[in-house]
Amino acid sequence: MTGGTRLSGPHWRRVVAALANKDARTVYAQIVLGAKLADVVADLNDQRRNRAIAALLESGLVERNAANELEASESIFRDLLTQQPRRQAQTGVARFMRLGRIDRYPANMAERRELLAWIASEAIEPGEHLTEKQVNERLLSYTDDVVMLRRYMIDFGLLERTPSGSSYSRPDKT
Repeated sequence: MTGGTRLSGPHWRRVVAALANKDARTVYAQIVLGAKLADVVADLNDQRRNRAIAALLESGLVERNAANELEASESIFRDLLTQQPRRQAQTGVARFMRLGRIDRYPANMAERRELLAWIASEAIEPGEHLTEKQVNERLLSYTDDVVMLRRYMIDFGLLERTPSGSSYSRPDKT
């Protein structure tokens, strides 16, 4: 790596960058399979071969042994996995969502109402009148069980249904 700050130890970006390079990937595969340095990618010119080997050494995927031969690192992937940061504790409604969808409903009714109110505010404008099909289409991005979500929203007063069931709306004040 030239210029800039050098990262200590293996870094996942360097590993992925090395494996994204076809020459480096081919050299790495041959080293993993036990090829000797002289036999590694004999069909590549010296410059390409040396560049691929340099990328592998810098990434930590390969290392030189006592005999100055290249060998695949035994610990690179384990080392990379230990560097993963812990997930930050979620707060608010995010605690109950995963990838933008409801992962679980809160047992605490105040928290459940907060989650439902947030979804209602995201999916439906106050005073907007929608058919059941339109409501279901909007709620589908939050859960596969739109019937239960719609029912919870009605029970909590976050969504109103006409007596005929033909129209749904979000009250102006929730």
